[in-house]
Amino acid sequence: MAALMPIGSAAFGQDIGPQSPASRQQVEKLVGLWKDHFAGADSLQQRRTAFRTLMETMPGPTRIQVRQVDADGVDAELMWPARLHHPIGERVILYIHGGGFSGGSIRTHSLLAGSLAKAASSDILLIEYRLLPENTYPAQINDALTAYRWLLDNGYRSENVVVAGDGAGGNIAIETVLRQRQAAKPLPAAVVALSPITDLAATGGSMTANADSDPLVGRASIESLRKAYLGSRSPTDPQASPLYADMTGFPPLLLQVGSGEVLLDDTLRLADKARQAGVNVTTEIWPNMPHQWQLFPSLLDDADRASQNIAEFAIRHFADKPE
Repeated sequence: MAALMPIGSAAFGQDIGPQSPASRQQVEKLVGLWKDHFAGADSLQQRRTAFRTLMETMPGPTRIQVRQVDADGVDAELMWPARLHHPIGERVILYIHGGGFSGGSIRTHSLLAGSLAKAASSDILLIEYRLLPENTYPAQINDALTAYRWLLDNGYRSENVVVAGDGAGGNIAIETVLRQRQAAKPLPAAVVALSPITDLAATGGSMTANADSDPLVGRASIESLRKAYLGSRSPTDPQASPLYADMTGFPPLLLQVGSGEVLLDDTLRLADKARQAGVNVTTEIWPNMPHQWQLFPSLLDDADRASQNIAEFAIRHFADKPE
């Protein structure tokens, strides 16, 4: 099990332990698959298709139950473990998929969502929010906020809700909770952000320092997303880039990121800012993991380990613990 890095540490995740030779081989295989699928995918629509095609080669979740739901106009799937006496409606993780605001879907993230449902003994609401380029800021955040409030309106107590997301979904998850706080409405028990895009201005030092070690994301791709997503809006607007937001009063926060990602500093700087605002922050830096590695438990042992940590974090913060 990966250890949790205290935010004040300068170890930068060394307490997680070195990457094993087997893990390195698994990552190389995954990166090769990723490059094969994304070769020549330059436009937002092409990258959306490449991501969908890649994820269609992965297995779907097993031993879960699924219900299609309309969360006040937001299409979603409610998942829960297919086990006797699971108390549906008690605990839930609202999961907001990544994909650069322009890709991803219930299908691309159903394996991770199903894994979390079983490991956390929790329901999962996995949503289909509106995507770029058809829908720009703030449609994505509005849909996530609608889904969160739908959960509260349909019997889930806020202290039994965890909001989670990866990449752009991590951005949306954090911004959703910030809006709920600004409205002085009930906040979730905790938030999980996996390699979140916290700075659409792309000012982090790792954008340059990790440019050669990150095969999946780069400064150019972040800038392309920013232009399509925000248009003329400032990328340092705290309503779009949570790095610039006041984090005071934010719920407990778990952050996971790979050590070689260009988004490393998006995580570290947000973690530091949140800690200074009094937020209970847990940061995990995983050696040499690629962006969105948690989506590939069929290929990466470290995906299973990471999702187990997410589930344990959620369980610690649910008011009603699973029996």
